Amino acid sequence: MTALQASAILPAVEQALAETPFIDIHTHLFSPAFGTLGLWGIDELLTYHYLEAELFRFSPITPNQYFAMKKQEQADLIWRTLFVENAPVSESARGVVAVLSALDLPTNAPTLREAREFFRQQDPGEHISRVFRLAGISEAVMTNDPADPQEGPIWERGVPSDPRFHPVLRLDRILSNGGAAPDVRRYLDSVCARMHPVYMAISLPDTFAYPAENATALLLRDAVLPCCRELNLPLSLMIGVRRQVNPAIRLAGDGVGRADLRAIETLCRDFPDNRFLVSVLSRENQHELCVYARKFRNLMPFGCWWFLNNPSIVEEITRERLEMLGLSFIPQHSDARVLEQVIYKWRNTRRTLAPILANSWRLLAEDGRPVTREDIDNGVRRLFRGNFEAWTRQ
Repeated sequence: MTALQASAILPAVEQALAETPFIDIHTHLFSPAFGTLGLWGIDELLTYHYLEAELFRFSPITPNQYFAMKKQEQADLIWRTLFVENAPVSESARGVVAVLSALDLPTNAPTLREAREFFRQQDPGEHISRVFRLAGISEAVMTNDPADPQEGPIWERGVPSDPRFHPVLRLDRILSNGGAAPDVRRYLDSVCARMHPVYMAISLPDTFAYPAENATALLLRDAVLPCCRELNLPLSLMIGVRRQVNPAIRLAGDGVGRADLRAIETLCRDFPDNRFLVSVLSRENQHELCVYARKFRNLMPFGCWWFLNNPSIVEEITRERLEMLGLSFIPQHSDARVLEQVIYKWRNTRRTLAPILANSWRLLAEDGRPVTREDIDNGVRRLFRGNFEAWTRQ
């Protein structure tokens, strides 16, 4: 194919990003079969814990007063405080504006009447498909906990397959409950036979260590990793959460801490036949994660989650990964808890990463390797689909 001129590289990258249907590899969304566990609509968007945390910076209301309110009252308060009385310039607040705009709803209305009426009229299945089209994603990977008292009975009844959604077995509750390794292993085998997850996953604190003489480390070694090997499933480790640094604000009260990634070093070295998807929450851990990915082919860095999902930090992390790992990582996931969030999260990703990716290809061309449209199309597809497909379907 014909080499691109330098001025044509950025438009080619933008077009490839727009035309490639991404796979959202980590969300908290649910297929329609899970009913009310799947969150969507304006009231859920506005009472998202990111915006709740922001509310308490702008409003004198106390957490006790806020959490005593009904959800619609909470949403009204957040809308009035963050969107009517103040300009919604934060990343999370702008995201709601972007969603409303994409759905042709008013972004500066004094009340939420029109938005609520719009969402009341939507058929959930059709609305999901529309939202996915607007977000430019073809599939979303769920986070599933069959030990959850609400979710478990749904799995026991049987969940119909939905090609838009892939299950993941979340281990947090299972491992925190402890138990003997053989019992946990039998449970994992049974659950996986029912769910057919694309990977297993666990969220870990900044204090996570391996090896260690605690239930989590021992069950990882004796139950989880052997099960993953036998079933050919990757294990996703999301490391760096400090739970409830401010319990008064509930889900919004979690924090971040720098982790000791020598645990990842040991896991990757001692279990070479296991594949690890790893995302770290602390900005300070990002370079170390890249270094380990260069040393261990069974390590796949992914995403810029939670407190890292801001353009300035996403830019830094993605540049670092491109410089150290080439195209052998997964740049982002949405971590969406509310359906419509995928619209703004993936819009932001495309907008933020287009110039970064274009600059990498431009530098390549300047250094003497012609860059074609096929190079760019293949590279974008690899980053946002191919790497995940290969990692989960080996």
